[in-house]
Amino acid sequence: MSNQDLERGAAKNQANTNPNRNYSASPYYIETSEKQWTPWLIPMFVVANVAMFIVVMYVNNCPTNNNRGSRDKCVANFLGRFSFQPLNENPLFGPSSSTLEKLGALKWDRVVHQHQGWRLLSCIWLHAGIIHLLANMLSLVLIGIRLEQQFGFVRIGIIYLVAGVGGSTMSSLFIRNNISVGASGALFGLLGAMLSELLTNWTIYTNKAAAFFTLIVIVAINLAVGILPHVDNFAHIGGFLAGFLLGFVFLIRPQFKWTERHHLPPSARRVSKYKTYQYILWLAAAILLVAGFTVGLVMLFRGENGNDHCSWCHYLSCVPTSKWDCGN
Repeated sequence: MSNQDLERGAAKNQANTNPNRNYSASPYYIETSEKQWTPWLIPMFVVANVAMFIVVMYVNNCPTNNNRGSRDKCVANFLGRFSFQPLNENPLFGPSSSTLEKLGALKWDRVVHQHQGWRLLSCIWLHAGIIHLLANMLSLVLIGIRLEQQFGFVRIGIIYLVAGVGGSTMSSLFIRNNISVGASGALFGLLGAMLSELLTNWTIYTNKAAAFFTLIVIVAINLAVGILPHVDNFAHIGGFLAGFLLGFVFLIRPQFKWTERHHLPPSARRVSKYKTYQYILWLAAAILLVAGFTVGLVMLFRGENGNDHCSWCHYLSCVPTSKWDCGN
């Protein structure tokens, strides 16, 4: 074996054992010296959502409060007061809409006329049923754990909550007659943040094209599902846009360049540096984020209807077909 072969083998072993190489479940990886955070906030969010659903079902007490007045109409009667509403009322195995509204569901009239702006945040902790809850919590774990590992609980927590409020704000601007609940807006915010994080840190990723198109396909599929009836796609879109802008602000990474002093060890030759395009994206996203929230909240609390300013926007949340009607 030649000296060149030995050198190549040593370099390969060093690359494979490099503790600074960060592989993730995504189809790309980055070279970074940043430490991995231990995720705890996302698991706590999951616990909080599950606990809130239990509280909602306790308050709902279908056998006693069922509007139809018959215990046998509740689903899973063996659960007692935790049994579900009749399926023709709630097919997602959950509480009644009146219970959700009482405990903080998003409703335009309550927010605007009764000045209950806190519902913009409280609604993201409520879920319409156990199917709704399980789907959202599974998505939260798959998306949120990786982000919290890389960026820490502070930034991911801010993105989750602010994107959730952004989704609630857009939902209230376009939906007036129904309630809205669920963490979907916040989840779409994390998806949007993943996309903008990839774009703003583009140069440090490998397989970046595959990662980009994978994210685009995932977002497109989920938004397409949102055009079905009884799905609040406005919350999805609002959360995604807020998260997309927040990603440019909070998930920016320093790029690395190598100095010309090759006599130094590699760790001393690598210098972190932000690129010009990252500063531009950061500034533009910050301006758009503040402007978007300001305009949206002012319109909402003035009681304006978003549909009056966009005659076709209602198709973003529901497309009528011969199989269903979007009227309700």
